[in-house]
Amino acid sequence: MIQRTSLKEINLILDRNKDWKILDIGCGYTANKHANFVADAQDFSNFYKDKKKFIKIESKKLPFKDKEFDFVIASHVIEHVEDFAFFVGELERISDQGYIELPTRLGDNLIFENTTDHIWWFTFDDTNKKLLASKKTQTLEPFLSVATGKNLSDSFRESFVIELFWNNKIEFSFDDNINNKSHKKFNFLSIVKKYFSKKLRKLIS
Repeated sequence: MIQRTSLKEINLILDRNKDWKILDIGCGYTANKHANFVADAQDFSNFYKDKKKFIKIESKKLPFKDKEFDFVIASHVIEHVEDFAFFVGELERISDQGYIELPTRLGDNLIFENTTDHIWWFTFDDTNKKLLASKKTQTLEPFLSVATGKNLSDSFRESFVIELFWNNKIEFSFDDNINNKSHKKFNFLSIVKKYFSKKLRKLIS
């Protein structure tokens, strides 16, 4: 089962279960405050040495036992993973439940840094409770930094991130129809020109 949630709700759940063994995977420097284990392909052992137990990931198969954790967090990770299906299977193997956070297609397109290392696009099928994945398509010239995108997402979170809770099974499928559609690529400069053109017409009318 997989369904929409919010990070706020997840943190409330984790706060009520302080005895849980919680893993935050691929978090970089921003591990969830409730996680007592952190894992990443980069070495952040010095950063987390006084806070959480750090485990370095060095292969596709995660270095954990089956059902080792009570809860696993994968925030802004899956869009980077080449073998998306295998990684999802690994999350299901090491825990029975968790939280997944992903960029929306709009948020993904707006930010400069996402153009080079994001492989997948995601939407969520609310009717069938299923995550839909497709290869990323850049349809907008990016014009925001990560920091600016983060500030905007604080006010417009639902436009920038998909927040999901899963239990037992992460239902997903690949949706190639998204990439089969003809996408017109938008340029930020042309949008700005149209905006000022309208403002000018209002001033002189």
